[in-house]
Amino acid sequence: MTVLQPDIGESDPVRREATAESPAAPVPPRESAEAMTTRRHPDELTDSSGLVRLHESIAALLASRGQWRQAYHHLRSALDLASAKGSEPIHVPEQLRREVDRLRKEHAEVQEQSLRDSLTSSYNRRYLDQRLLALPGEMDERSAGLAVALVDLDWFKQVNDTYGHLLGDRVLQRVVELLQEGLPAGAFCARYGGEEFVLVLPDVDAATAVAVCETTRARIERHAWQQLVVGLRVTVSIGLAHEQRVAQAAGRLPTSHEEQLLRADSLLYTAKQSGRNAVAYQEDGVAHLAGAAAGRRTVVAPRVVGYY
Repeated sequence: MTVLQPDIGESDPVRREATAESPAAPVPPRESAEAMTTRRHPDELTDSSGLVRLHESIAALLASRGQWRQAYHHLRSALDLASAKGSEPIHVPEQLRREVDRLRKEHAEVQEQSLRDSLTSSYNRRYLDQRLLALPGEMDERSAGLAVALVDLDWFKQVNDTYGHLLGDRVLQRVVELLQEGLPAGAFCARYGGEEFVLVLPDVDAATAVAVCETTRARIERHAWQQLVVGLRVTVSIGLAHEQRVAQAAGRLPTSHEEQLLRADSLLYTAKQSGRNAVAYQEDGVAHLAGAAAGRRTVVAPRVVGYY
């Protein structure tokens, strides 16, 4: 047991936790939520070493929340058990079982909340960055590819200026509901900032990604916005960047998630400058508009060049 020090039993708990800078006891290293949830259940503990680990687990959770006094008491209990002789089976108190279950549940809830946008309940930028970093490693060369679509509400400032920010917030919440409707398995929506959102579509080919985005755009356009307020109309513009996972086999390095987002942003510019309420994508290095917007005479070139 590496987290316990012999001098814990000789120190004054009140004096040791007088300030946050001097915590009540040595704090065990933080564990991930996954690691904590894979620990053995207290019902499975039959000796003092198992109960020691349980006390240490509780202490780690409490310390991560700044509850130094409670963490100290659990470390003292762990030290007392570790110092006791013999390894006879012991009874785990029901109160201790309930406490560790409650703390694990609270920890998981806090972790989930930290990855959600408080207004729309979509995932936030932190989750987006984490997933975009992890996804390439989860996909192999047989994958159809990864699509990233940057979605921006058209003329949203006018919505706020005309109807007020409270209604603007309701519009954002409804747009997120519509963006998440009918997404393929593994896909998700994240708030990028302000009225911009990102759709991440893993393991889809380019044609499927275009179809999903165009269906989403049309769904938002056709939504009964006047049920919120008479005269309200909401549309979105979308820039779609698709990356083949077989790019490396073709002799070039895969695009990083930052580059793919930049590509999506440049195509969002194309959608905006080509009349808005459109999905812009690239095929063979040329920008196109999808669906109903495909017949527009002018398609503005992407703002950022150099991506293929």
